[in-house]
Formats: sequence, C-alpha cells, structure tokens
Amino acid sequence: MSTSTTASVSTHILDTSVGRPAEGVAIQLAARGGRDAEWQALGGSATDADGRCKDLPDLPEGTTHVRLDFAVESYFEKKQADAQQDAPANRDSGAVFFPEVAITFAVNPGEHYHVPLLLNPFGYSVYRGS
Repeated sequence: MSTSTTASVSTHILDTSVGRPAEGVAIQLAARGGRDAEWQALGGSATDADGRCKDLPDLPEGTTHVRLDFAVESYFEKKQADAQQDAPANRDSGAVFFPEVAITFAVNPGEHYHVPLLLNPFGYSVYRGS
C-alpha cells in the first residue's frame, strides 16, 4: 500500500499464447533510491491461479526505481512438459528463449504502479496498468 512518502507495486502475468493467466511464476522485487544507488533485494512471491502477485513486499521510503524479475523459464518448462505428456510427438527443442524477464521503472512517492506482463514463448510486453 502506498503512502504519501512511498510508492507501491503490483503485477500480473497473462500468457498470451493460451489466453490464460500464468500461474506459479516466481517474482523478485528490488528497489533503489537514486539512479546510481545499489539495488536492494526486497523479496518476492509467485503468481496465483489468476496470474496475480498480491503480496509483493512494501517499498522502502526514498525508492526512486523498482525492478521486477520474473522467472519464466520454469513456467514454460512445466507447460512444455504438460504438453509433451498429452502429445509426445510434438516435442520441441526444449530451449526457453527468454528464461527471465527483468523490468525496471521509475516511481514517485504516493503513487501505485501496476505493471502487467503479457508473455508468450518468444516475446513479451509490459505496460503501466491501473
């Protein structure tokens, strides 16, 4: 929750290759207080069945930049393993093109930032949501 001196962040992931939320993707949150400051790891969580991550850690006072690290490789590996179980003849090379997605953005105190990730095996897009 944002206050007048801090910002807040939320996110969700939609797997556009199947038109469904991406469940079980680990997300790590880091923050820094200035362009040249060191990143401070704040912890993380994972997406729920609705693709949402509702319990990211709070941002410290003075945060100016935020980084969300999405560990998508294990999500795609599990999805591929499930597909191979259903149709073993359709085996792919097994390589995940984007094993992780890191999104960095600037924040202002008192504002909430919702940053959705639209994901597929060979691309992704992000935007500031509401």
